[in-house]
Amino acid sequence: SFIALFGYLGSRKAVFSLATLALFGYSIETIGVLTGFPYGSFYYGEALGGRIFGLVPFLLPVSYAPLVIGAVAAAWSPGSRWLWVLRSAVLLTLMDGVVDPSAAFLGFWVWPEGGAYYGVPLSNYAGWLLSGTLAAALLLSAGRWRAAPPPGLLDSAVLALAFWIGVCALSGLAFPALLGAALFLSLLYRRVQLRSRKATPGSPRV
Repeated sequence: SFIALFGYLGSRKAVFSLATLALFGYSIETIGVLTGFPYGSFYYGEALGGRIFGLVPFLLPVSYAPLVIGAVAAAWSPGSRWLWVLRSAVLLTLMDGVVDPSAAFLGFWVWPEGGAYYGVPLSNYAGWLLSGTLAAALLLSAGRWRAAPPPGLLDSAVLALAFWIGVCALSGLAFPALLGAALFLSLLYRRVQLRSRKATPGSPRV
């Protein structure tokens, strides 16, 4: 997805977009660990390696940015920019419904108070709606997306979902695995749609 982003936006805008997403990811996760807002009380485990000031993993943008890029690309359609942002945030939240329970199962992060959704509190998903809205808006503003996005922007999110579906299945997390399978198929279908649109001459710009 990073390679596709450079091809879509050009080097300068792509670098600025990735830097913006990284800074936002570090910031919102640091606030979350320190205050519990907007996700609820949690902390990162040792499995993800070194952490900035012992709070947020250095590698956070590597996993976070591709999900945001993929969701924003998949949610594209001609029309309102704000509806595009909202659709992206909803899709990101659904993706986290697959990622969060399985990552917690692996010890990547810990919810000390537990929660109703496979040990994850529902406040986490309200937080993802908020942070997803902000992340999508920042990405679109930083890159000044105009034309229909290329299908390659979805590829890293598709691969990530495939991995987490496997973790869910092997961990006995039935509903997250089924949700992941549905999202996986929908992203593949969306990828085909974007590929077809890109191959059609005269596709409108937004």
